[in-house]
Amino acid sequence: RLSLYKRLAGSETLDELRTLQEEMIDRFGKLPDQAQALMETHRLRIVAKAAGIIKIDAHTEALSLQFIPNPPIDAAHVIELLQKNRNFRLTGPEKLRVTAKMPDIHSRATQIRATIHLLTKGQPS
Repeated sequence: RLSLYKRLAGSETLDELRTLQEEMIDRFGKLPDQAQALMETHRLRIVAKAAGIIKIDAHTEALSLQFIPNPPIDAAHVIELLQKNRNFRLTGPEKLRVTAKMPDIHSRATQIRATIHLLTKGQPS
């Protein structure tokens, strides 16, 4: 089990993660909810890293994203999002707070994914 956790933590791409998940399903059968949540957490980690996000805090009422200095996101696009959406707010030079109702892990993951998509929309790959 420890080797699986190490491989999970070391997965750098969504393909690596998908391969590991398929291997786990082959070995153990359908993954329980907790294991599925762990896989989703690592998928979000990989997507967030590509957007320059180093920390995510998600609670029932808000989501906080902390960025690396000079993230690969267009600042003008972020300003536009802040002006259009009252639920988005900067809480420091490298932090974004999104107010949203997220009562469970599924809604939090959905909100995180949607926020990252909004931030990176139109960005060069």
